[in-house]
Amino acid sequence: MSPLRFGLEARHLAWAVTMALALCGSARAAEAHGAAAEHKPAPRAAGKAVAAPAPAEADLDQLRQRLNDRMSAIKPAPGGAPEVRVINKDQGVTTRVRAAAAAPAQGHGATPRPAAAAAALAAGVHGGHGGAAHWSYGSEGGPADWGQLKPEFLLCGTGRRQSPIDIRGGIAVELEPIRFDYKPGGFNVIDNGHTVQANVASGSSIQLGGRRYDLVQFHFHRPSEERINGRQYDMVAHLVHKDLDGRLAVVAVLLEQGRAHPAVQQVWNALPLEKNEEVSAPSVLDLNQLLPEDRRYFTYMGSLTTPPCSEGVLWLVMKQPVQLSQEQLGVFVRLYPMNARPIQPVAGRLIKESN
Repeated sequence: MSPLRFGLEARHLAWAVTMALALCGSARAAEAHGAAAEHKPAPRAAGKAVAAPAPAEADLDQLRQRLNDRMSAIKPAPGGAPEVRVINKDQGVTTRVRAAAAAPAQGHGATPRPAAAAAALAAGVHGGHGGAAHWSYGSEGGPADWGQLKPEFLLCGTGRRQSPIDIRGGIAVELEPIRFDYKPGGFNVIDNGHTVQANVASGSSIQLGGRRYDLVQFHFHRPSEERINGRQYDMVAHLVHKDLDGRLAVVAVLLEQGRAHPAVQQVWNALPLEKNEEVSAPSVLDLNQLLPEDRRYFTYMGSLTTPPCSEGVLWLVMKQPVQLSQEQLGVFVRLYPMNARPIQPVAGRLIKESN
């Protein structure tokens, strides 16, 4: 063998040994670092790039197996995304999809979402009656507890000008007559869980002391919340009015058992079958029929008789009661045997009455 040929074969043998050692080193490095090394970017080589020799198929199989083992060890969080059913009513098709991941819960200091804020505002009570407040006339959540149920109800327990009161010892003076301007119109009836309430069409009002108060709604209590010289009547109707500045004036019409009353019957005829369901009455209501012939009245400053017990309410209690029949009284008693707040202290307030 010539020296030249021997040298060439020696070089080929050295190259083969070098490549074998390189493959062994690559396999050991892969075992040491695991499948994660496959995702690391290769470093840039200085100068001209040289293609690395392809690994053997057996080595690739080993790497694939280790990668599968690593991925199978990673388990998804329990529960996963919630499944939502999307129903196409026109085609009668139900599709199940995965909802997007839930956003992080808001902390106590987070700004509430606009929709939630709007819903909270919509739950407010107008005129003292509404469905959102957890209060009652019973032993649980009753009048003795109202002031502690919610911060907004604080005046129910601490107020000094609360209603109702036992009206006695009033100063007889020439009071300005109340100018009633009640127009016949439509109305809706709702049983709000605390009373039967009628929401009236706009256009009716009273005028007193240079102010106009628009009639908003009227509702009933059993027995009467107000007392006149200690006497309590079978029922009372509270007609709630509001002026442009938001100040309230309530006309109280005392009801006693006697002849049937047509206006009361109209309200009963439109009673909804479910609580918090508002029903549009089919008839036109003339509230002038609900007023007594004698328009003399007592007046004092008080509050709403239901939570939030807001004060600054002008009370106008008609002296002469109006009659309703025993059957009409029985209808309300079946719904609300008792929905009257107890008498509140007068606390030195001035009471005036028409002479």
